[in-house]
Amino acid sequence: MKNKVRLVVAGLALAALTTVGAGTAAYAHHAFAAEFDAEKPVLLKGKVDHVEWVNPHTWIHINVPNVDGAGKAKAGTTFNWAIEGGTPNTLVRTGVNKNSLKPGTEVVVRGYQSKDALCTKEWKGKTLKISTCKANGRDVTFPNGCKLFVGSSGTNAPDDGADPGEGGNANKCAAI
Repeated sequence: MKNKVRLVVAGLALAALTTVGAGTAAYAHHAFAAEFDAEKPVLLKGKVDHVEWVNPHTWIHINVPNVDGAGKAKAGTTFNWAIEGGTPNTLVRTGVNKNSLKPGTEVVVRGYQSKDALCTKEWKGKTLKISTCKANGRDVTFPNGCKLFVGSSGTNAPDDGADPGEGGNANKCAAI
């Protein structure tokens, strides 16, 4: 009888821990509003430095010249913007691939700045040569006018028509 009671208690404990663990994992994946500010849209123009094709989000790094109030580039000052995109699978399904975002490609990125609005010399534990600022990307426009949606759907980002799920059609090109 004692063994049956112990078995039932152990089973209940396992079930409780599994439930708590599953809830924690689901909560750990942030929503748009947890990290990015819908009131701070950004329009970034620069050259692709590199792309991190990692889960759970891709990171598109572009070098953006710092500009003065008149939009003129300030000599010698550049910022690396790390733009969070959807998962690698999401980008591939929307037409973006590793050849789409080659280093040196001029792009315009529309998105939203991180809530902390800080630019840092640290990225994933590494010291960088130039400051990195962070934003959530909505779409990328290429020099030929091709526009691709690169954001994550269902993240509670502002409804702006960029997300194909909103009835918009940000992917204005067949294949790059």
